[in-house]
Amino acid sequence: MKIEIRVPDFPESVADGTLVTWHRQVGENIRRDEIIADIETDKVVFEVPSPADGNVKALLVEKDGVVESGMVIAQLGEWQGEQPISGDSPDTSKIVEGKRETETLMTPSAKKLVNEKGINPENIVATGKGGRLLKEDVLNYLSSQEQGNTNLGEVFVASEVVAAGRTEKRVPMTRLRARIAERLLEAQHGAAILTTFNEVNMEPVISLRQRYQEEFEQTHGVRLGFMSFFVKAAVEALRRFPEVNASIDGNDIVYHGFIDIGIAVSSPRGLVVPVVRDADQLHMSQIEQQIVSFSERATAGTLSLDEITGGTFSITNGGIFGSLLSTPILNPPQSAILGMHKIEKRPVVEDDEIVIRPMMYLALSYDHRIIDGREAVQFLVTIKQMIEEPTRLLLEI
Repeated sequence: MKIEIRVPDFPESVADGTLVTWHRQVGENIRRDEIIADIETDKVVFEVPSPADGNVKALLVEKDGVVESGMVIAQLGEWQGEQPISGDSPDTSKIVEGKRETETLMTPSAKKLVNEKGINPENIVATGKGGRLLKEDVLNYLSSQEQGNTNLGEVFVASEVVAAGRTEKRVPMTRLRARIAERLLEAQHGAAILTTFNEVNMEPVISLRQRYQEEFEQTHGVRLGFMSFFVKAAVEALRRFPEVNASIDGNDIVYHGFIDIGIAVSSPRGLVVPVVRDADQLHMSQIEQQIVSFSERATAGTLSLDEITGGTFSITNGGIFGSLLSTPILNPPQSAILGMHKIEKRPVVEDDEIVIRPMMYLALSYDHRIIDGREAVQFLVTIKQMIEEPTRLLLEI
């Protein structure tokens, strides 16, 4: 018997990947659906499961080798030794002093890492289906323990040079970080980027949240955040200025008849932009639920390729890190991106009087090849109006 293990099919936007980890070596047995390898692409990390029980006869790709969709990377033969009882999953309990003690359910890659690092898995928050501990959960835990010295999800060999008591460490870029760098350069060189700024009084939204936060959470099971207000405001602005929701394809302008808004999320492996599809058709509670889910799975490294591909417009919030003002970079092929920032109380003039208000600077970076300055400014003013008078979001005026 010979069973081939192949690379999963990549979407069209992913050309190849890097095989970063082998979880089994030649001569070792492996159960069906256990993970034999991890493949990192410029978007996510794939876990490659074994299609059957068997014994590893050949590993056809070296660690850090480049693989393509459908490529054969390993071969399995007959199981060696006593065949385990078949079932959906291995027993996860053990007998200790006459009592049955339940062990933490883990993926093979997580179990291997836990054993290598000598970690108690009960100290780690499991985010996998059915409470299963994932490798990303272990990496998250290690990162928090090491205060960020290890980049989660990255497998690398670091070279360290010590000279006169001064240390330098050289670490290869992950594919995701390299892809981020490539796309940023692509955006800078491939578009005529300008940025327009405005500021918004957040007091009406803050008051609305304080008034309805508890009832909203009880009703919908999710907290009411600021982002859903900005997503809804962006939806209205995109309806009014469809060129901001468009993109350039060669010599053509593509006007999208749908509104898919990417929400920039910081993950341990770098910035990812999961997409809220058909944002114009969602209630605020649905938007908040998606954002919470995106954030949790970005941290765990379990976002799918479909979820971080596409989008017609993006929003990024540097304010959560304390940024007061910035110029966000486009997410190609999109033509604009909205930047939110830190809310800070500042003196402003209202009716010829100086008052203190919680203010936020807004930034809209846009491709001047397709969006004129007038439309960009009016787009941002629309966002400002929607946030400062949130009843407009309900009335769509």
